Parts: sequence; structure tokens; C-alpha cells
Amino acid sequence: MAAKHLHSSKNNEGIISMENTTIGFIGYGAMAEKMAQNLKNAGYTIVAYTPSGKEKNGTQMLPTPRTLAEEADIIILCVPNDEAENQSLYGEHGLLAGVKPNQLVIDTSTVSPEQAERLSALAQEKGFDALEAPMSGSTPEAETGNLIMLAGGKEKTLLRAQPILDIIGKLTIYAGDSGAAARLKLVVNGVMGATLNVIAEGVSYGLSAGIEREVLFNTLQEVAVVSPHHKRKLKMAQERKFPSQFPTRLMSKDMGLLVSSARKVGAFMPAMAMADQALALSNRRHANEDYAALIGAMEHSVANSSDK
Repeated sequence: MAAKHLHSSKNNEGIISMENTTIGFIGYGAMAEKMAQNLKNAGYTIVAYTPSGKEKNGTQMLPTPRTLAEEADIIILCVPNDEAENQSLYGEHGLLAGVKPNQLVIDTSTVSPEQAERLSALAQEKGFDALEAPMSGSTPEAETGNLIMLAGGKEKTLLRAQPILDIIGKLTIYAGDSGAAARLKLVVNGVMGATLNVIAEGVSYGLSAGIEREVLFNTLQEVAVVSPHHKRKLKMAQERKFPSQFPTRLMSKDMGLLVSSARKVGAFMPAMAMADQALALSNRRHANEDYAALIGAMEHSVANSSDK
């Protein structure tokens, strides 16, 4: 099925207010919280479930995924990995125990393609509608409603979900049947991770070769070959501060999913495999810092080697 690009106008007419519709988030981290705020602003009622049960910004927290499924009209999954998603789905208190016929479930998590396909199979079995919609973008884009939404599943389910996707994102790209969006998301994040690793290697060379630090970082933030996204990461590294817009633990997890999936399909991608290893190493010390901390780790290794 060919990919289709569905553009959102992002004007007042394109924002649908749904005062009588309740959206329930399973997983309520930084990304979900910002998406939820935009949905609140559009008139939706928001409830949420997290294992910690900690309230955030006045959002009502429900005790179990089952309770959330029973009380919400629409469910949005936004969890860190396959394991967390399965914990929310199964069991006496899981989502599947409370999901209603024809209920819409939108999965914005970055999970394995196999997990996305499992959710689709469960939807067919249980009679609800499931759409995979992993997002491209970090917390700044989530806050402003400028995420890129990658959609996979049935086209009619995408049409049901489109008003919500138009609020949390600026563009929806339909990738195809279940699993397609998950695979496309791994491509996007693989390019992000591998590019950052290349930039970190460039910084390592530049500093080792004696280029003045400020000249090096300022230059890389001006040239066209570095994307706006990675220029933000360079700014963090220049300031030696890595506030977590996209934590290393999640980027490392995504790179691992990509390498595993690539092995299954026989794809040749040595640069991404190398980036996977670099980010896995960085994850040991910088798990909850932004994945840009890899640049800082490279710089630290240069400083240590020059001290010897």
C-alpha cells in the first residue's frame, strides 16, 4: 500500500473541540503530558494511568489500565517499550479487560514492528480499532503541536483518529498496514542516532586536532549539513548541559530495535550498528540525560586522553 501524506492546516477550523469526549493516556511522561495539554486546549477531557499514579498538572489519574479503558472514549498509548505496553494490556487489570467494542486505541509509542502487529491482531480479535501512530519529534515539538505522526493500520481507523492527530501534530504520514509505521519510525530514529554519532566523531577529531572549542561548536551550528534538530544537540554539548528532550535510554532502545529488525530482513547498515553501540555505551552513564550527551562523552574521552 503506497504511503500517503495527510497535511493538517493547523488553523482554527482544523481544530475540533470535543467537550463530551474523554481521552485516556496510558503512560504520561513528558511527551504524553504535552500532547495532552494541546488536547485539553482543544476541548477534550483528559484522564491518565501510570504505574506510579503520580498526578501531573491536575490530570485525573486512574488506578488501572482497565479502569481507564472503561471510563475513556478514546485511548492513547504512550509507553517506553514493548514490555511496558504488554504490562498495560494484559491481566485482570489490563486494558484488554476493559476495552469496549469499536473503541479507538492510538499507539504513539515506539515499539517493535512485531509489537505493533500484535496490537492490530488483538484489535481484530477483541473488536476495537487500533492505529499505530509513533511520532517524530521531541518535547519542543510536542509542546507546540508540531510532531510528525507516522500512521499504520486501516485507513478507516486513521480517518477516525485524524482530528486528534491534527491537534498533536502538524503532519500525518500514512505508512501502510500494521507494522509499517513502526518500521518507518525506526528508520527515522536510526538516521537521528547515526547522524549524532557522526557529529560526535567530528567533534572528537576537531578537539583532538586542536581546533578551538568555541570555533568548532559555533561552526557546526551554522553549516547547512547539520540539521536544525542536531544543531539543538550541539548547543547542549557546547553548554555541557543535557536537559532530556529525548533521553539516551529511549534512543538506545530504539537503535537496538532497529538493529534487531535489520538483522531479520538482512539489511546492511554498519553505520547505524556502530551508532547503536556508541549509544549503548553512553546509556550506561547518561541514561536519563538527552541523547546528545554522547557528544559530551566523546569530548570527555578526548580530554582524558590529552591528560595522559
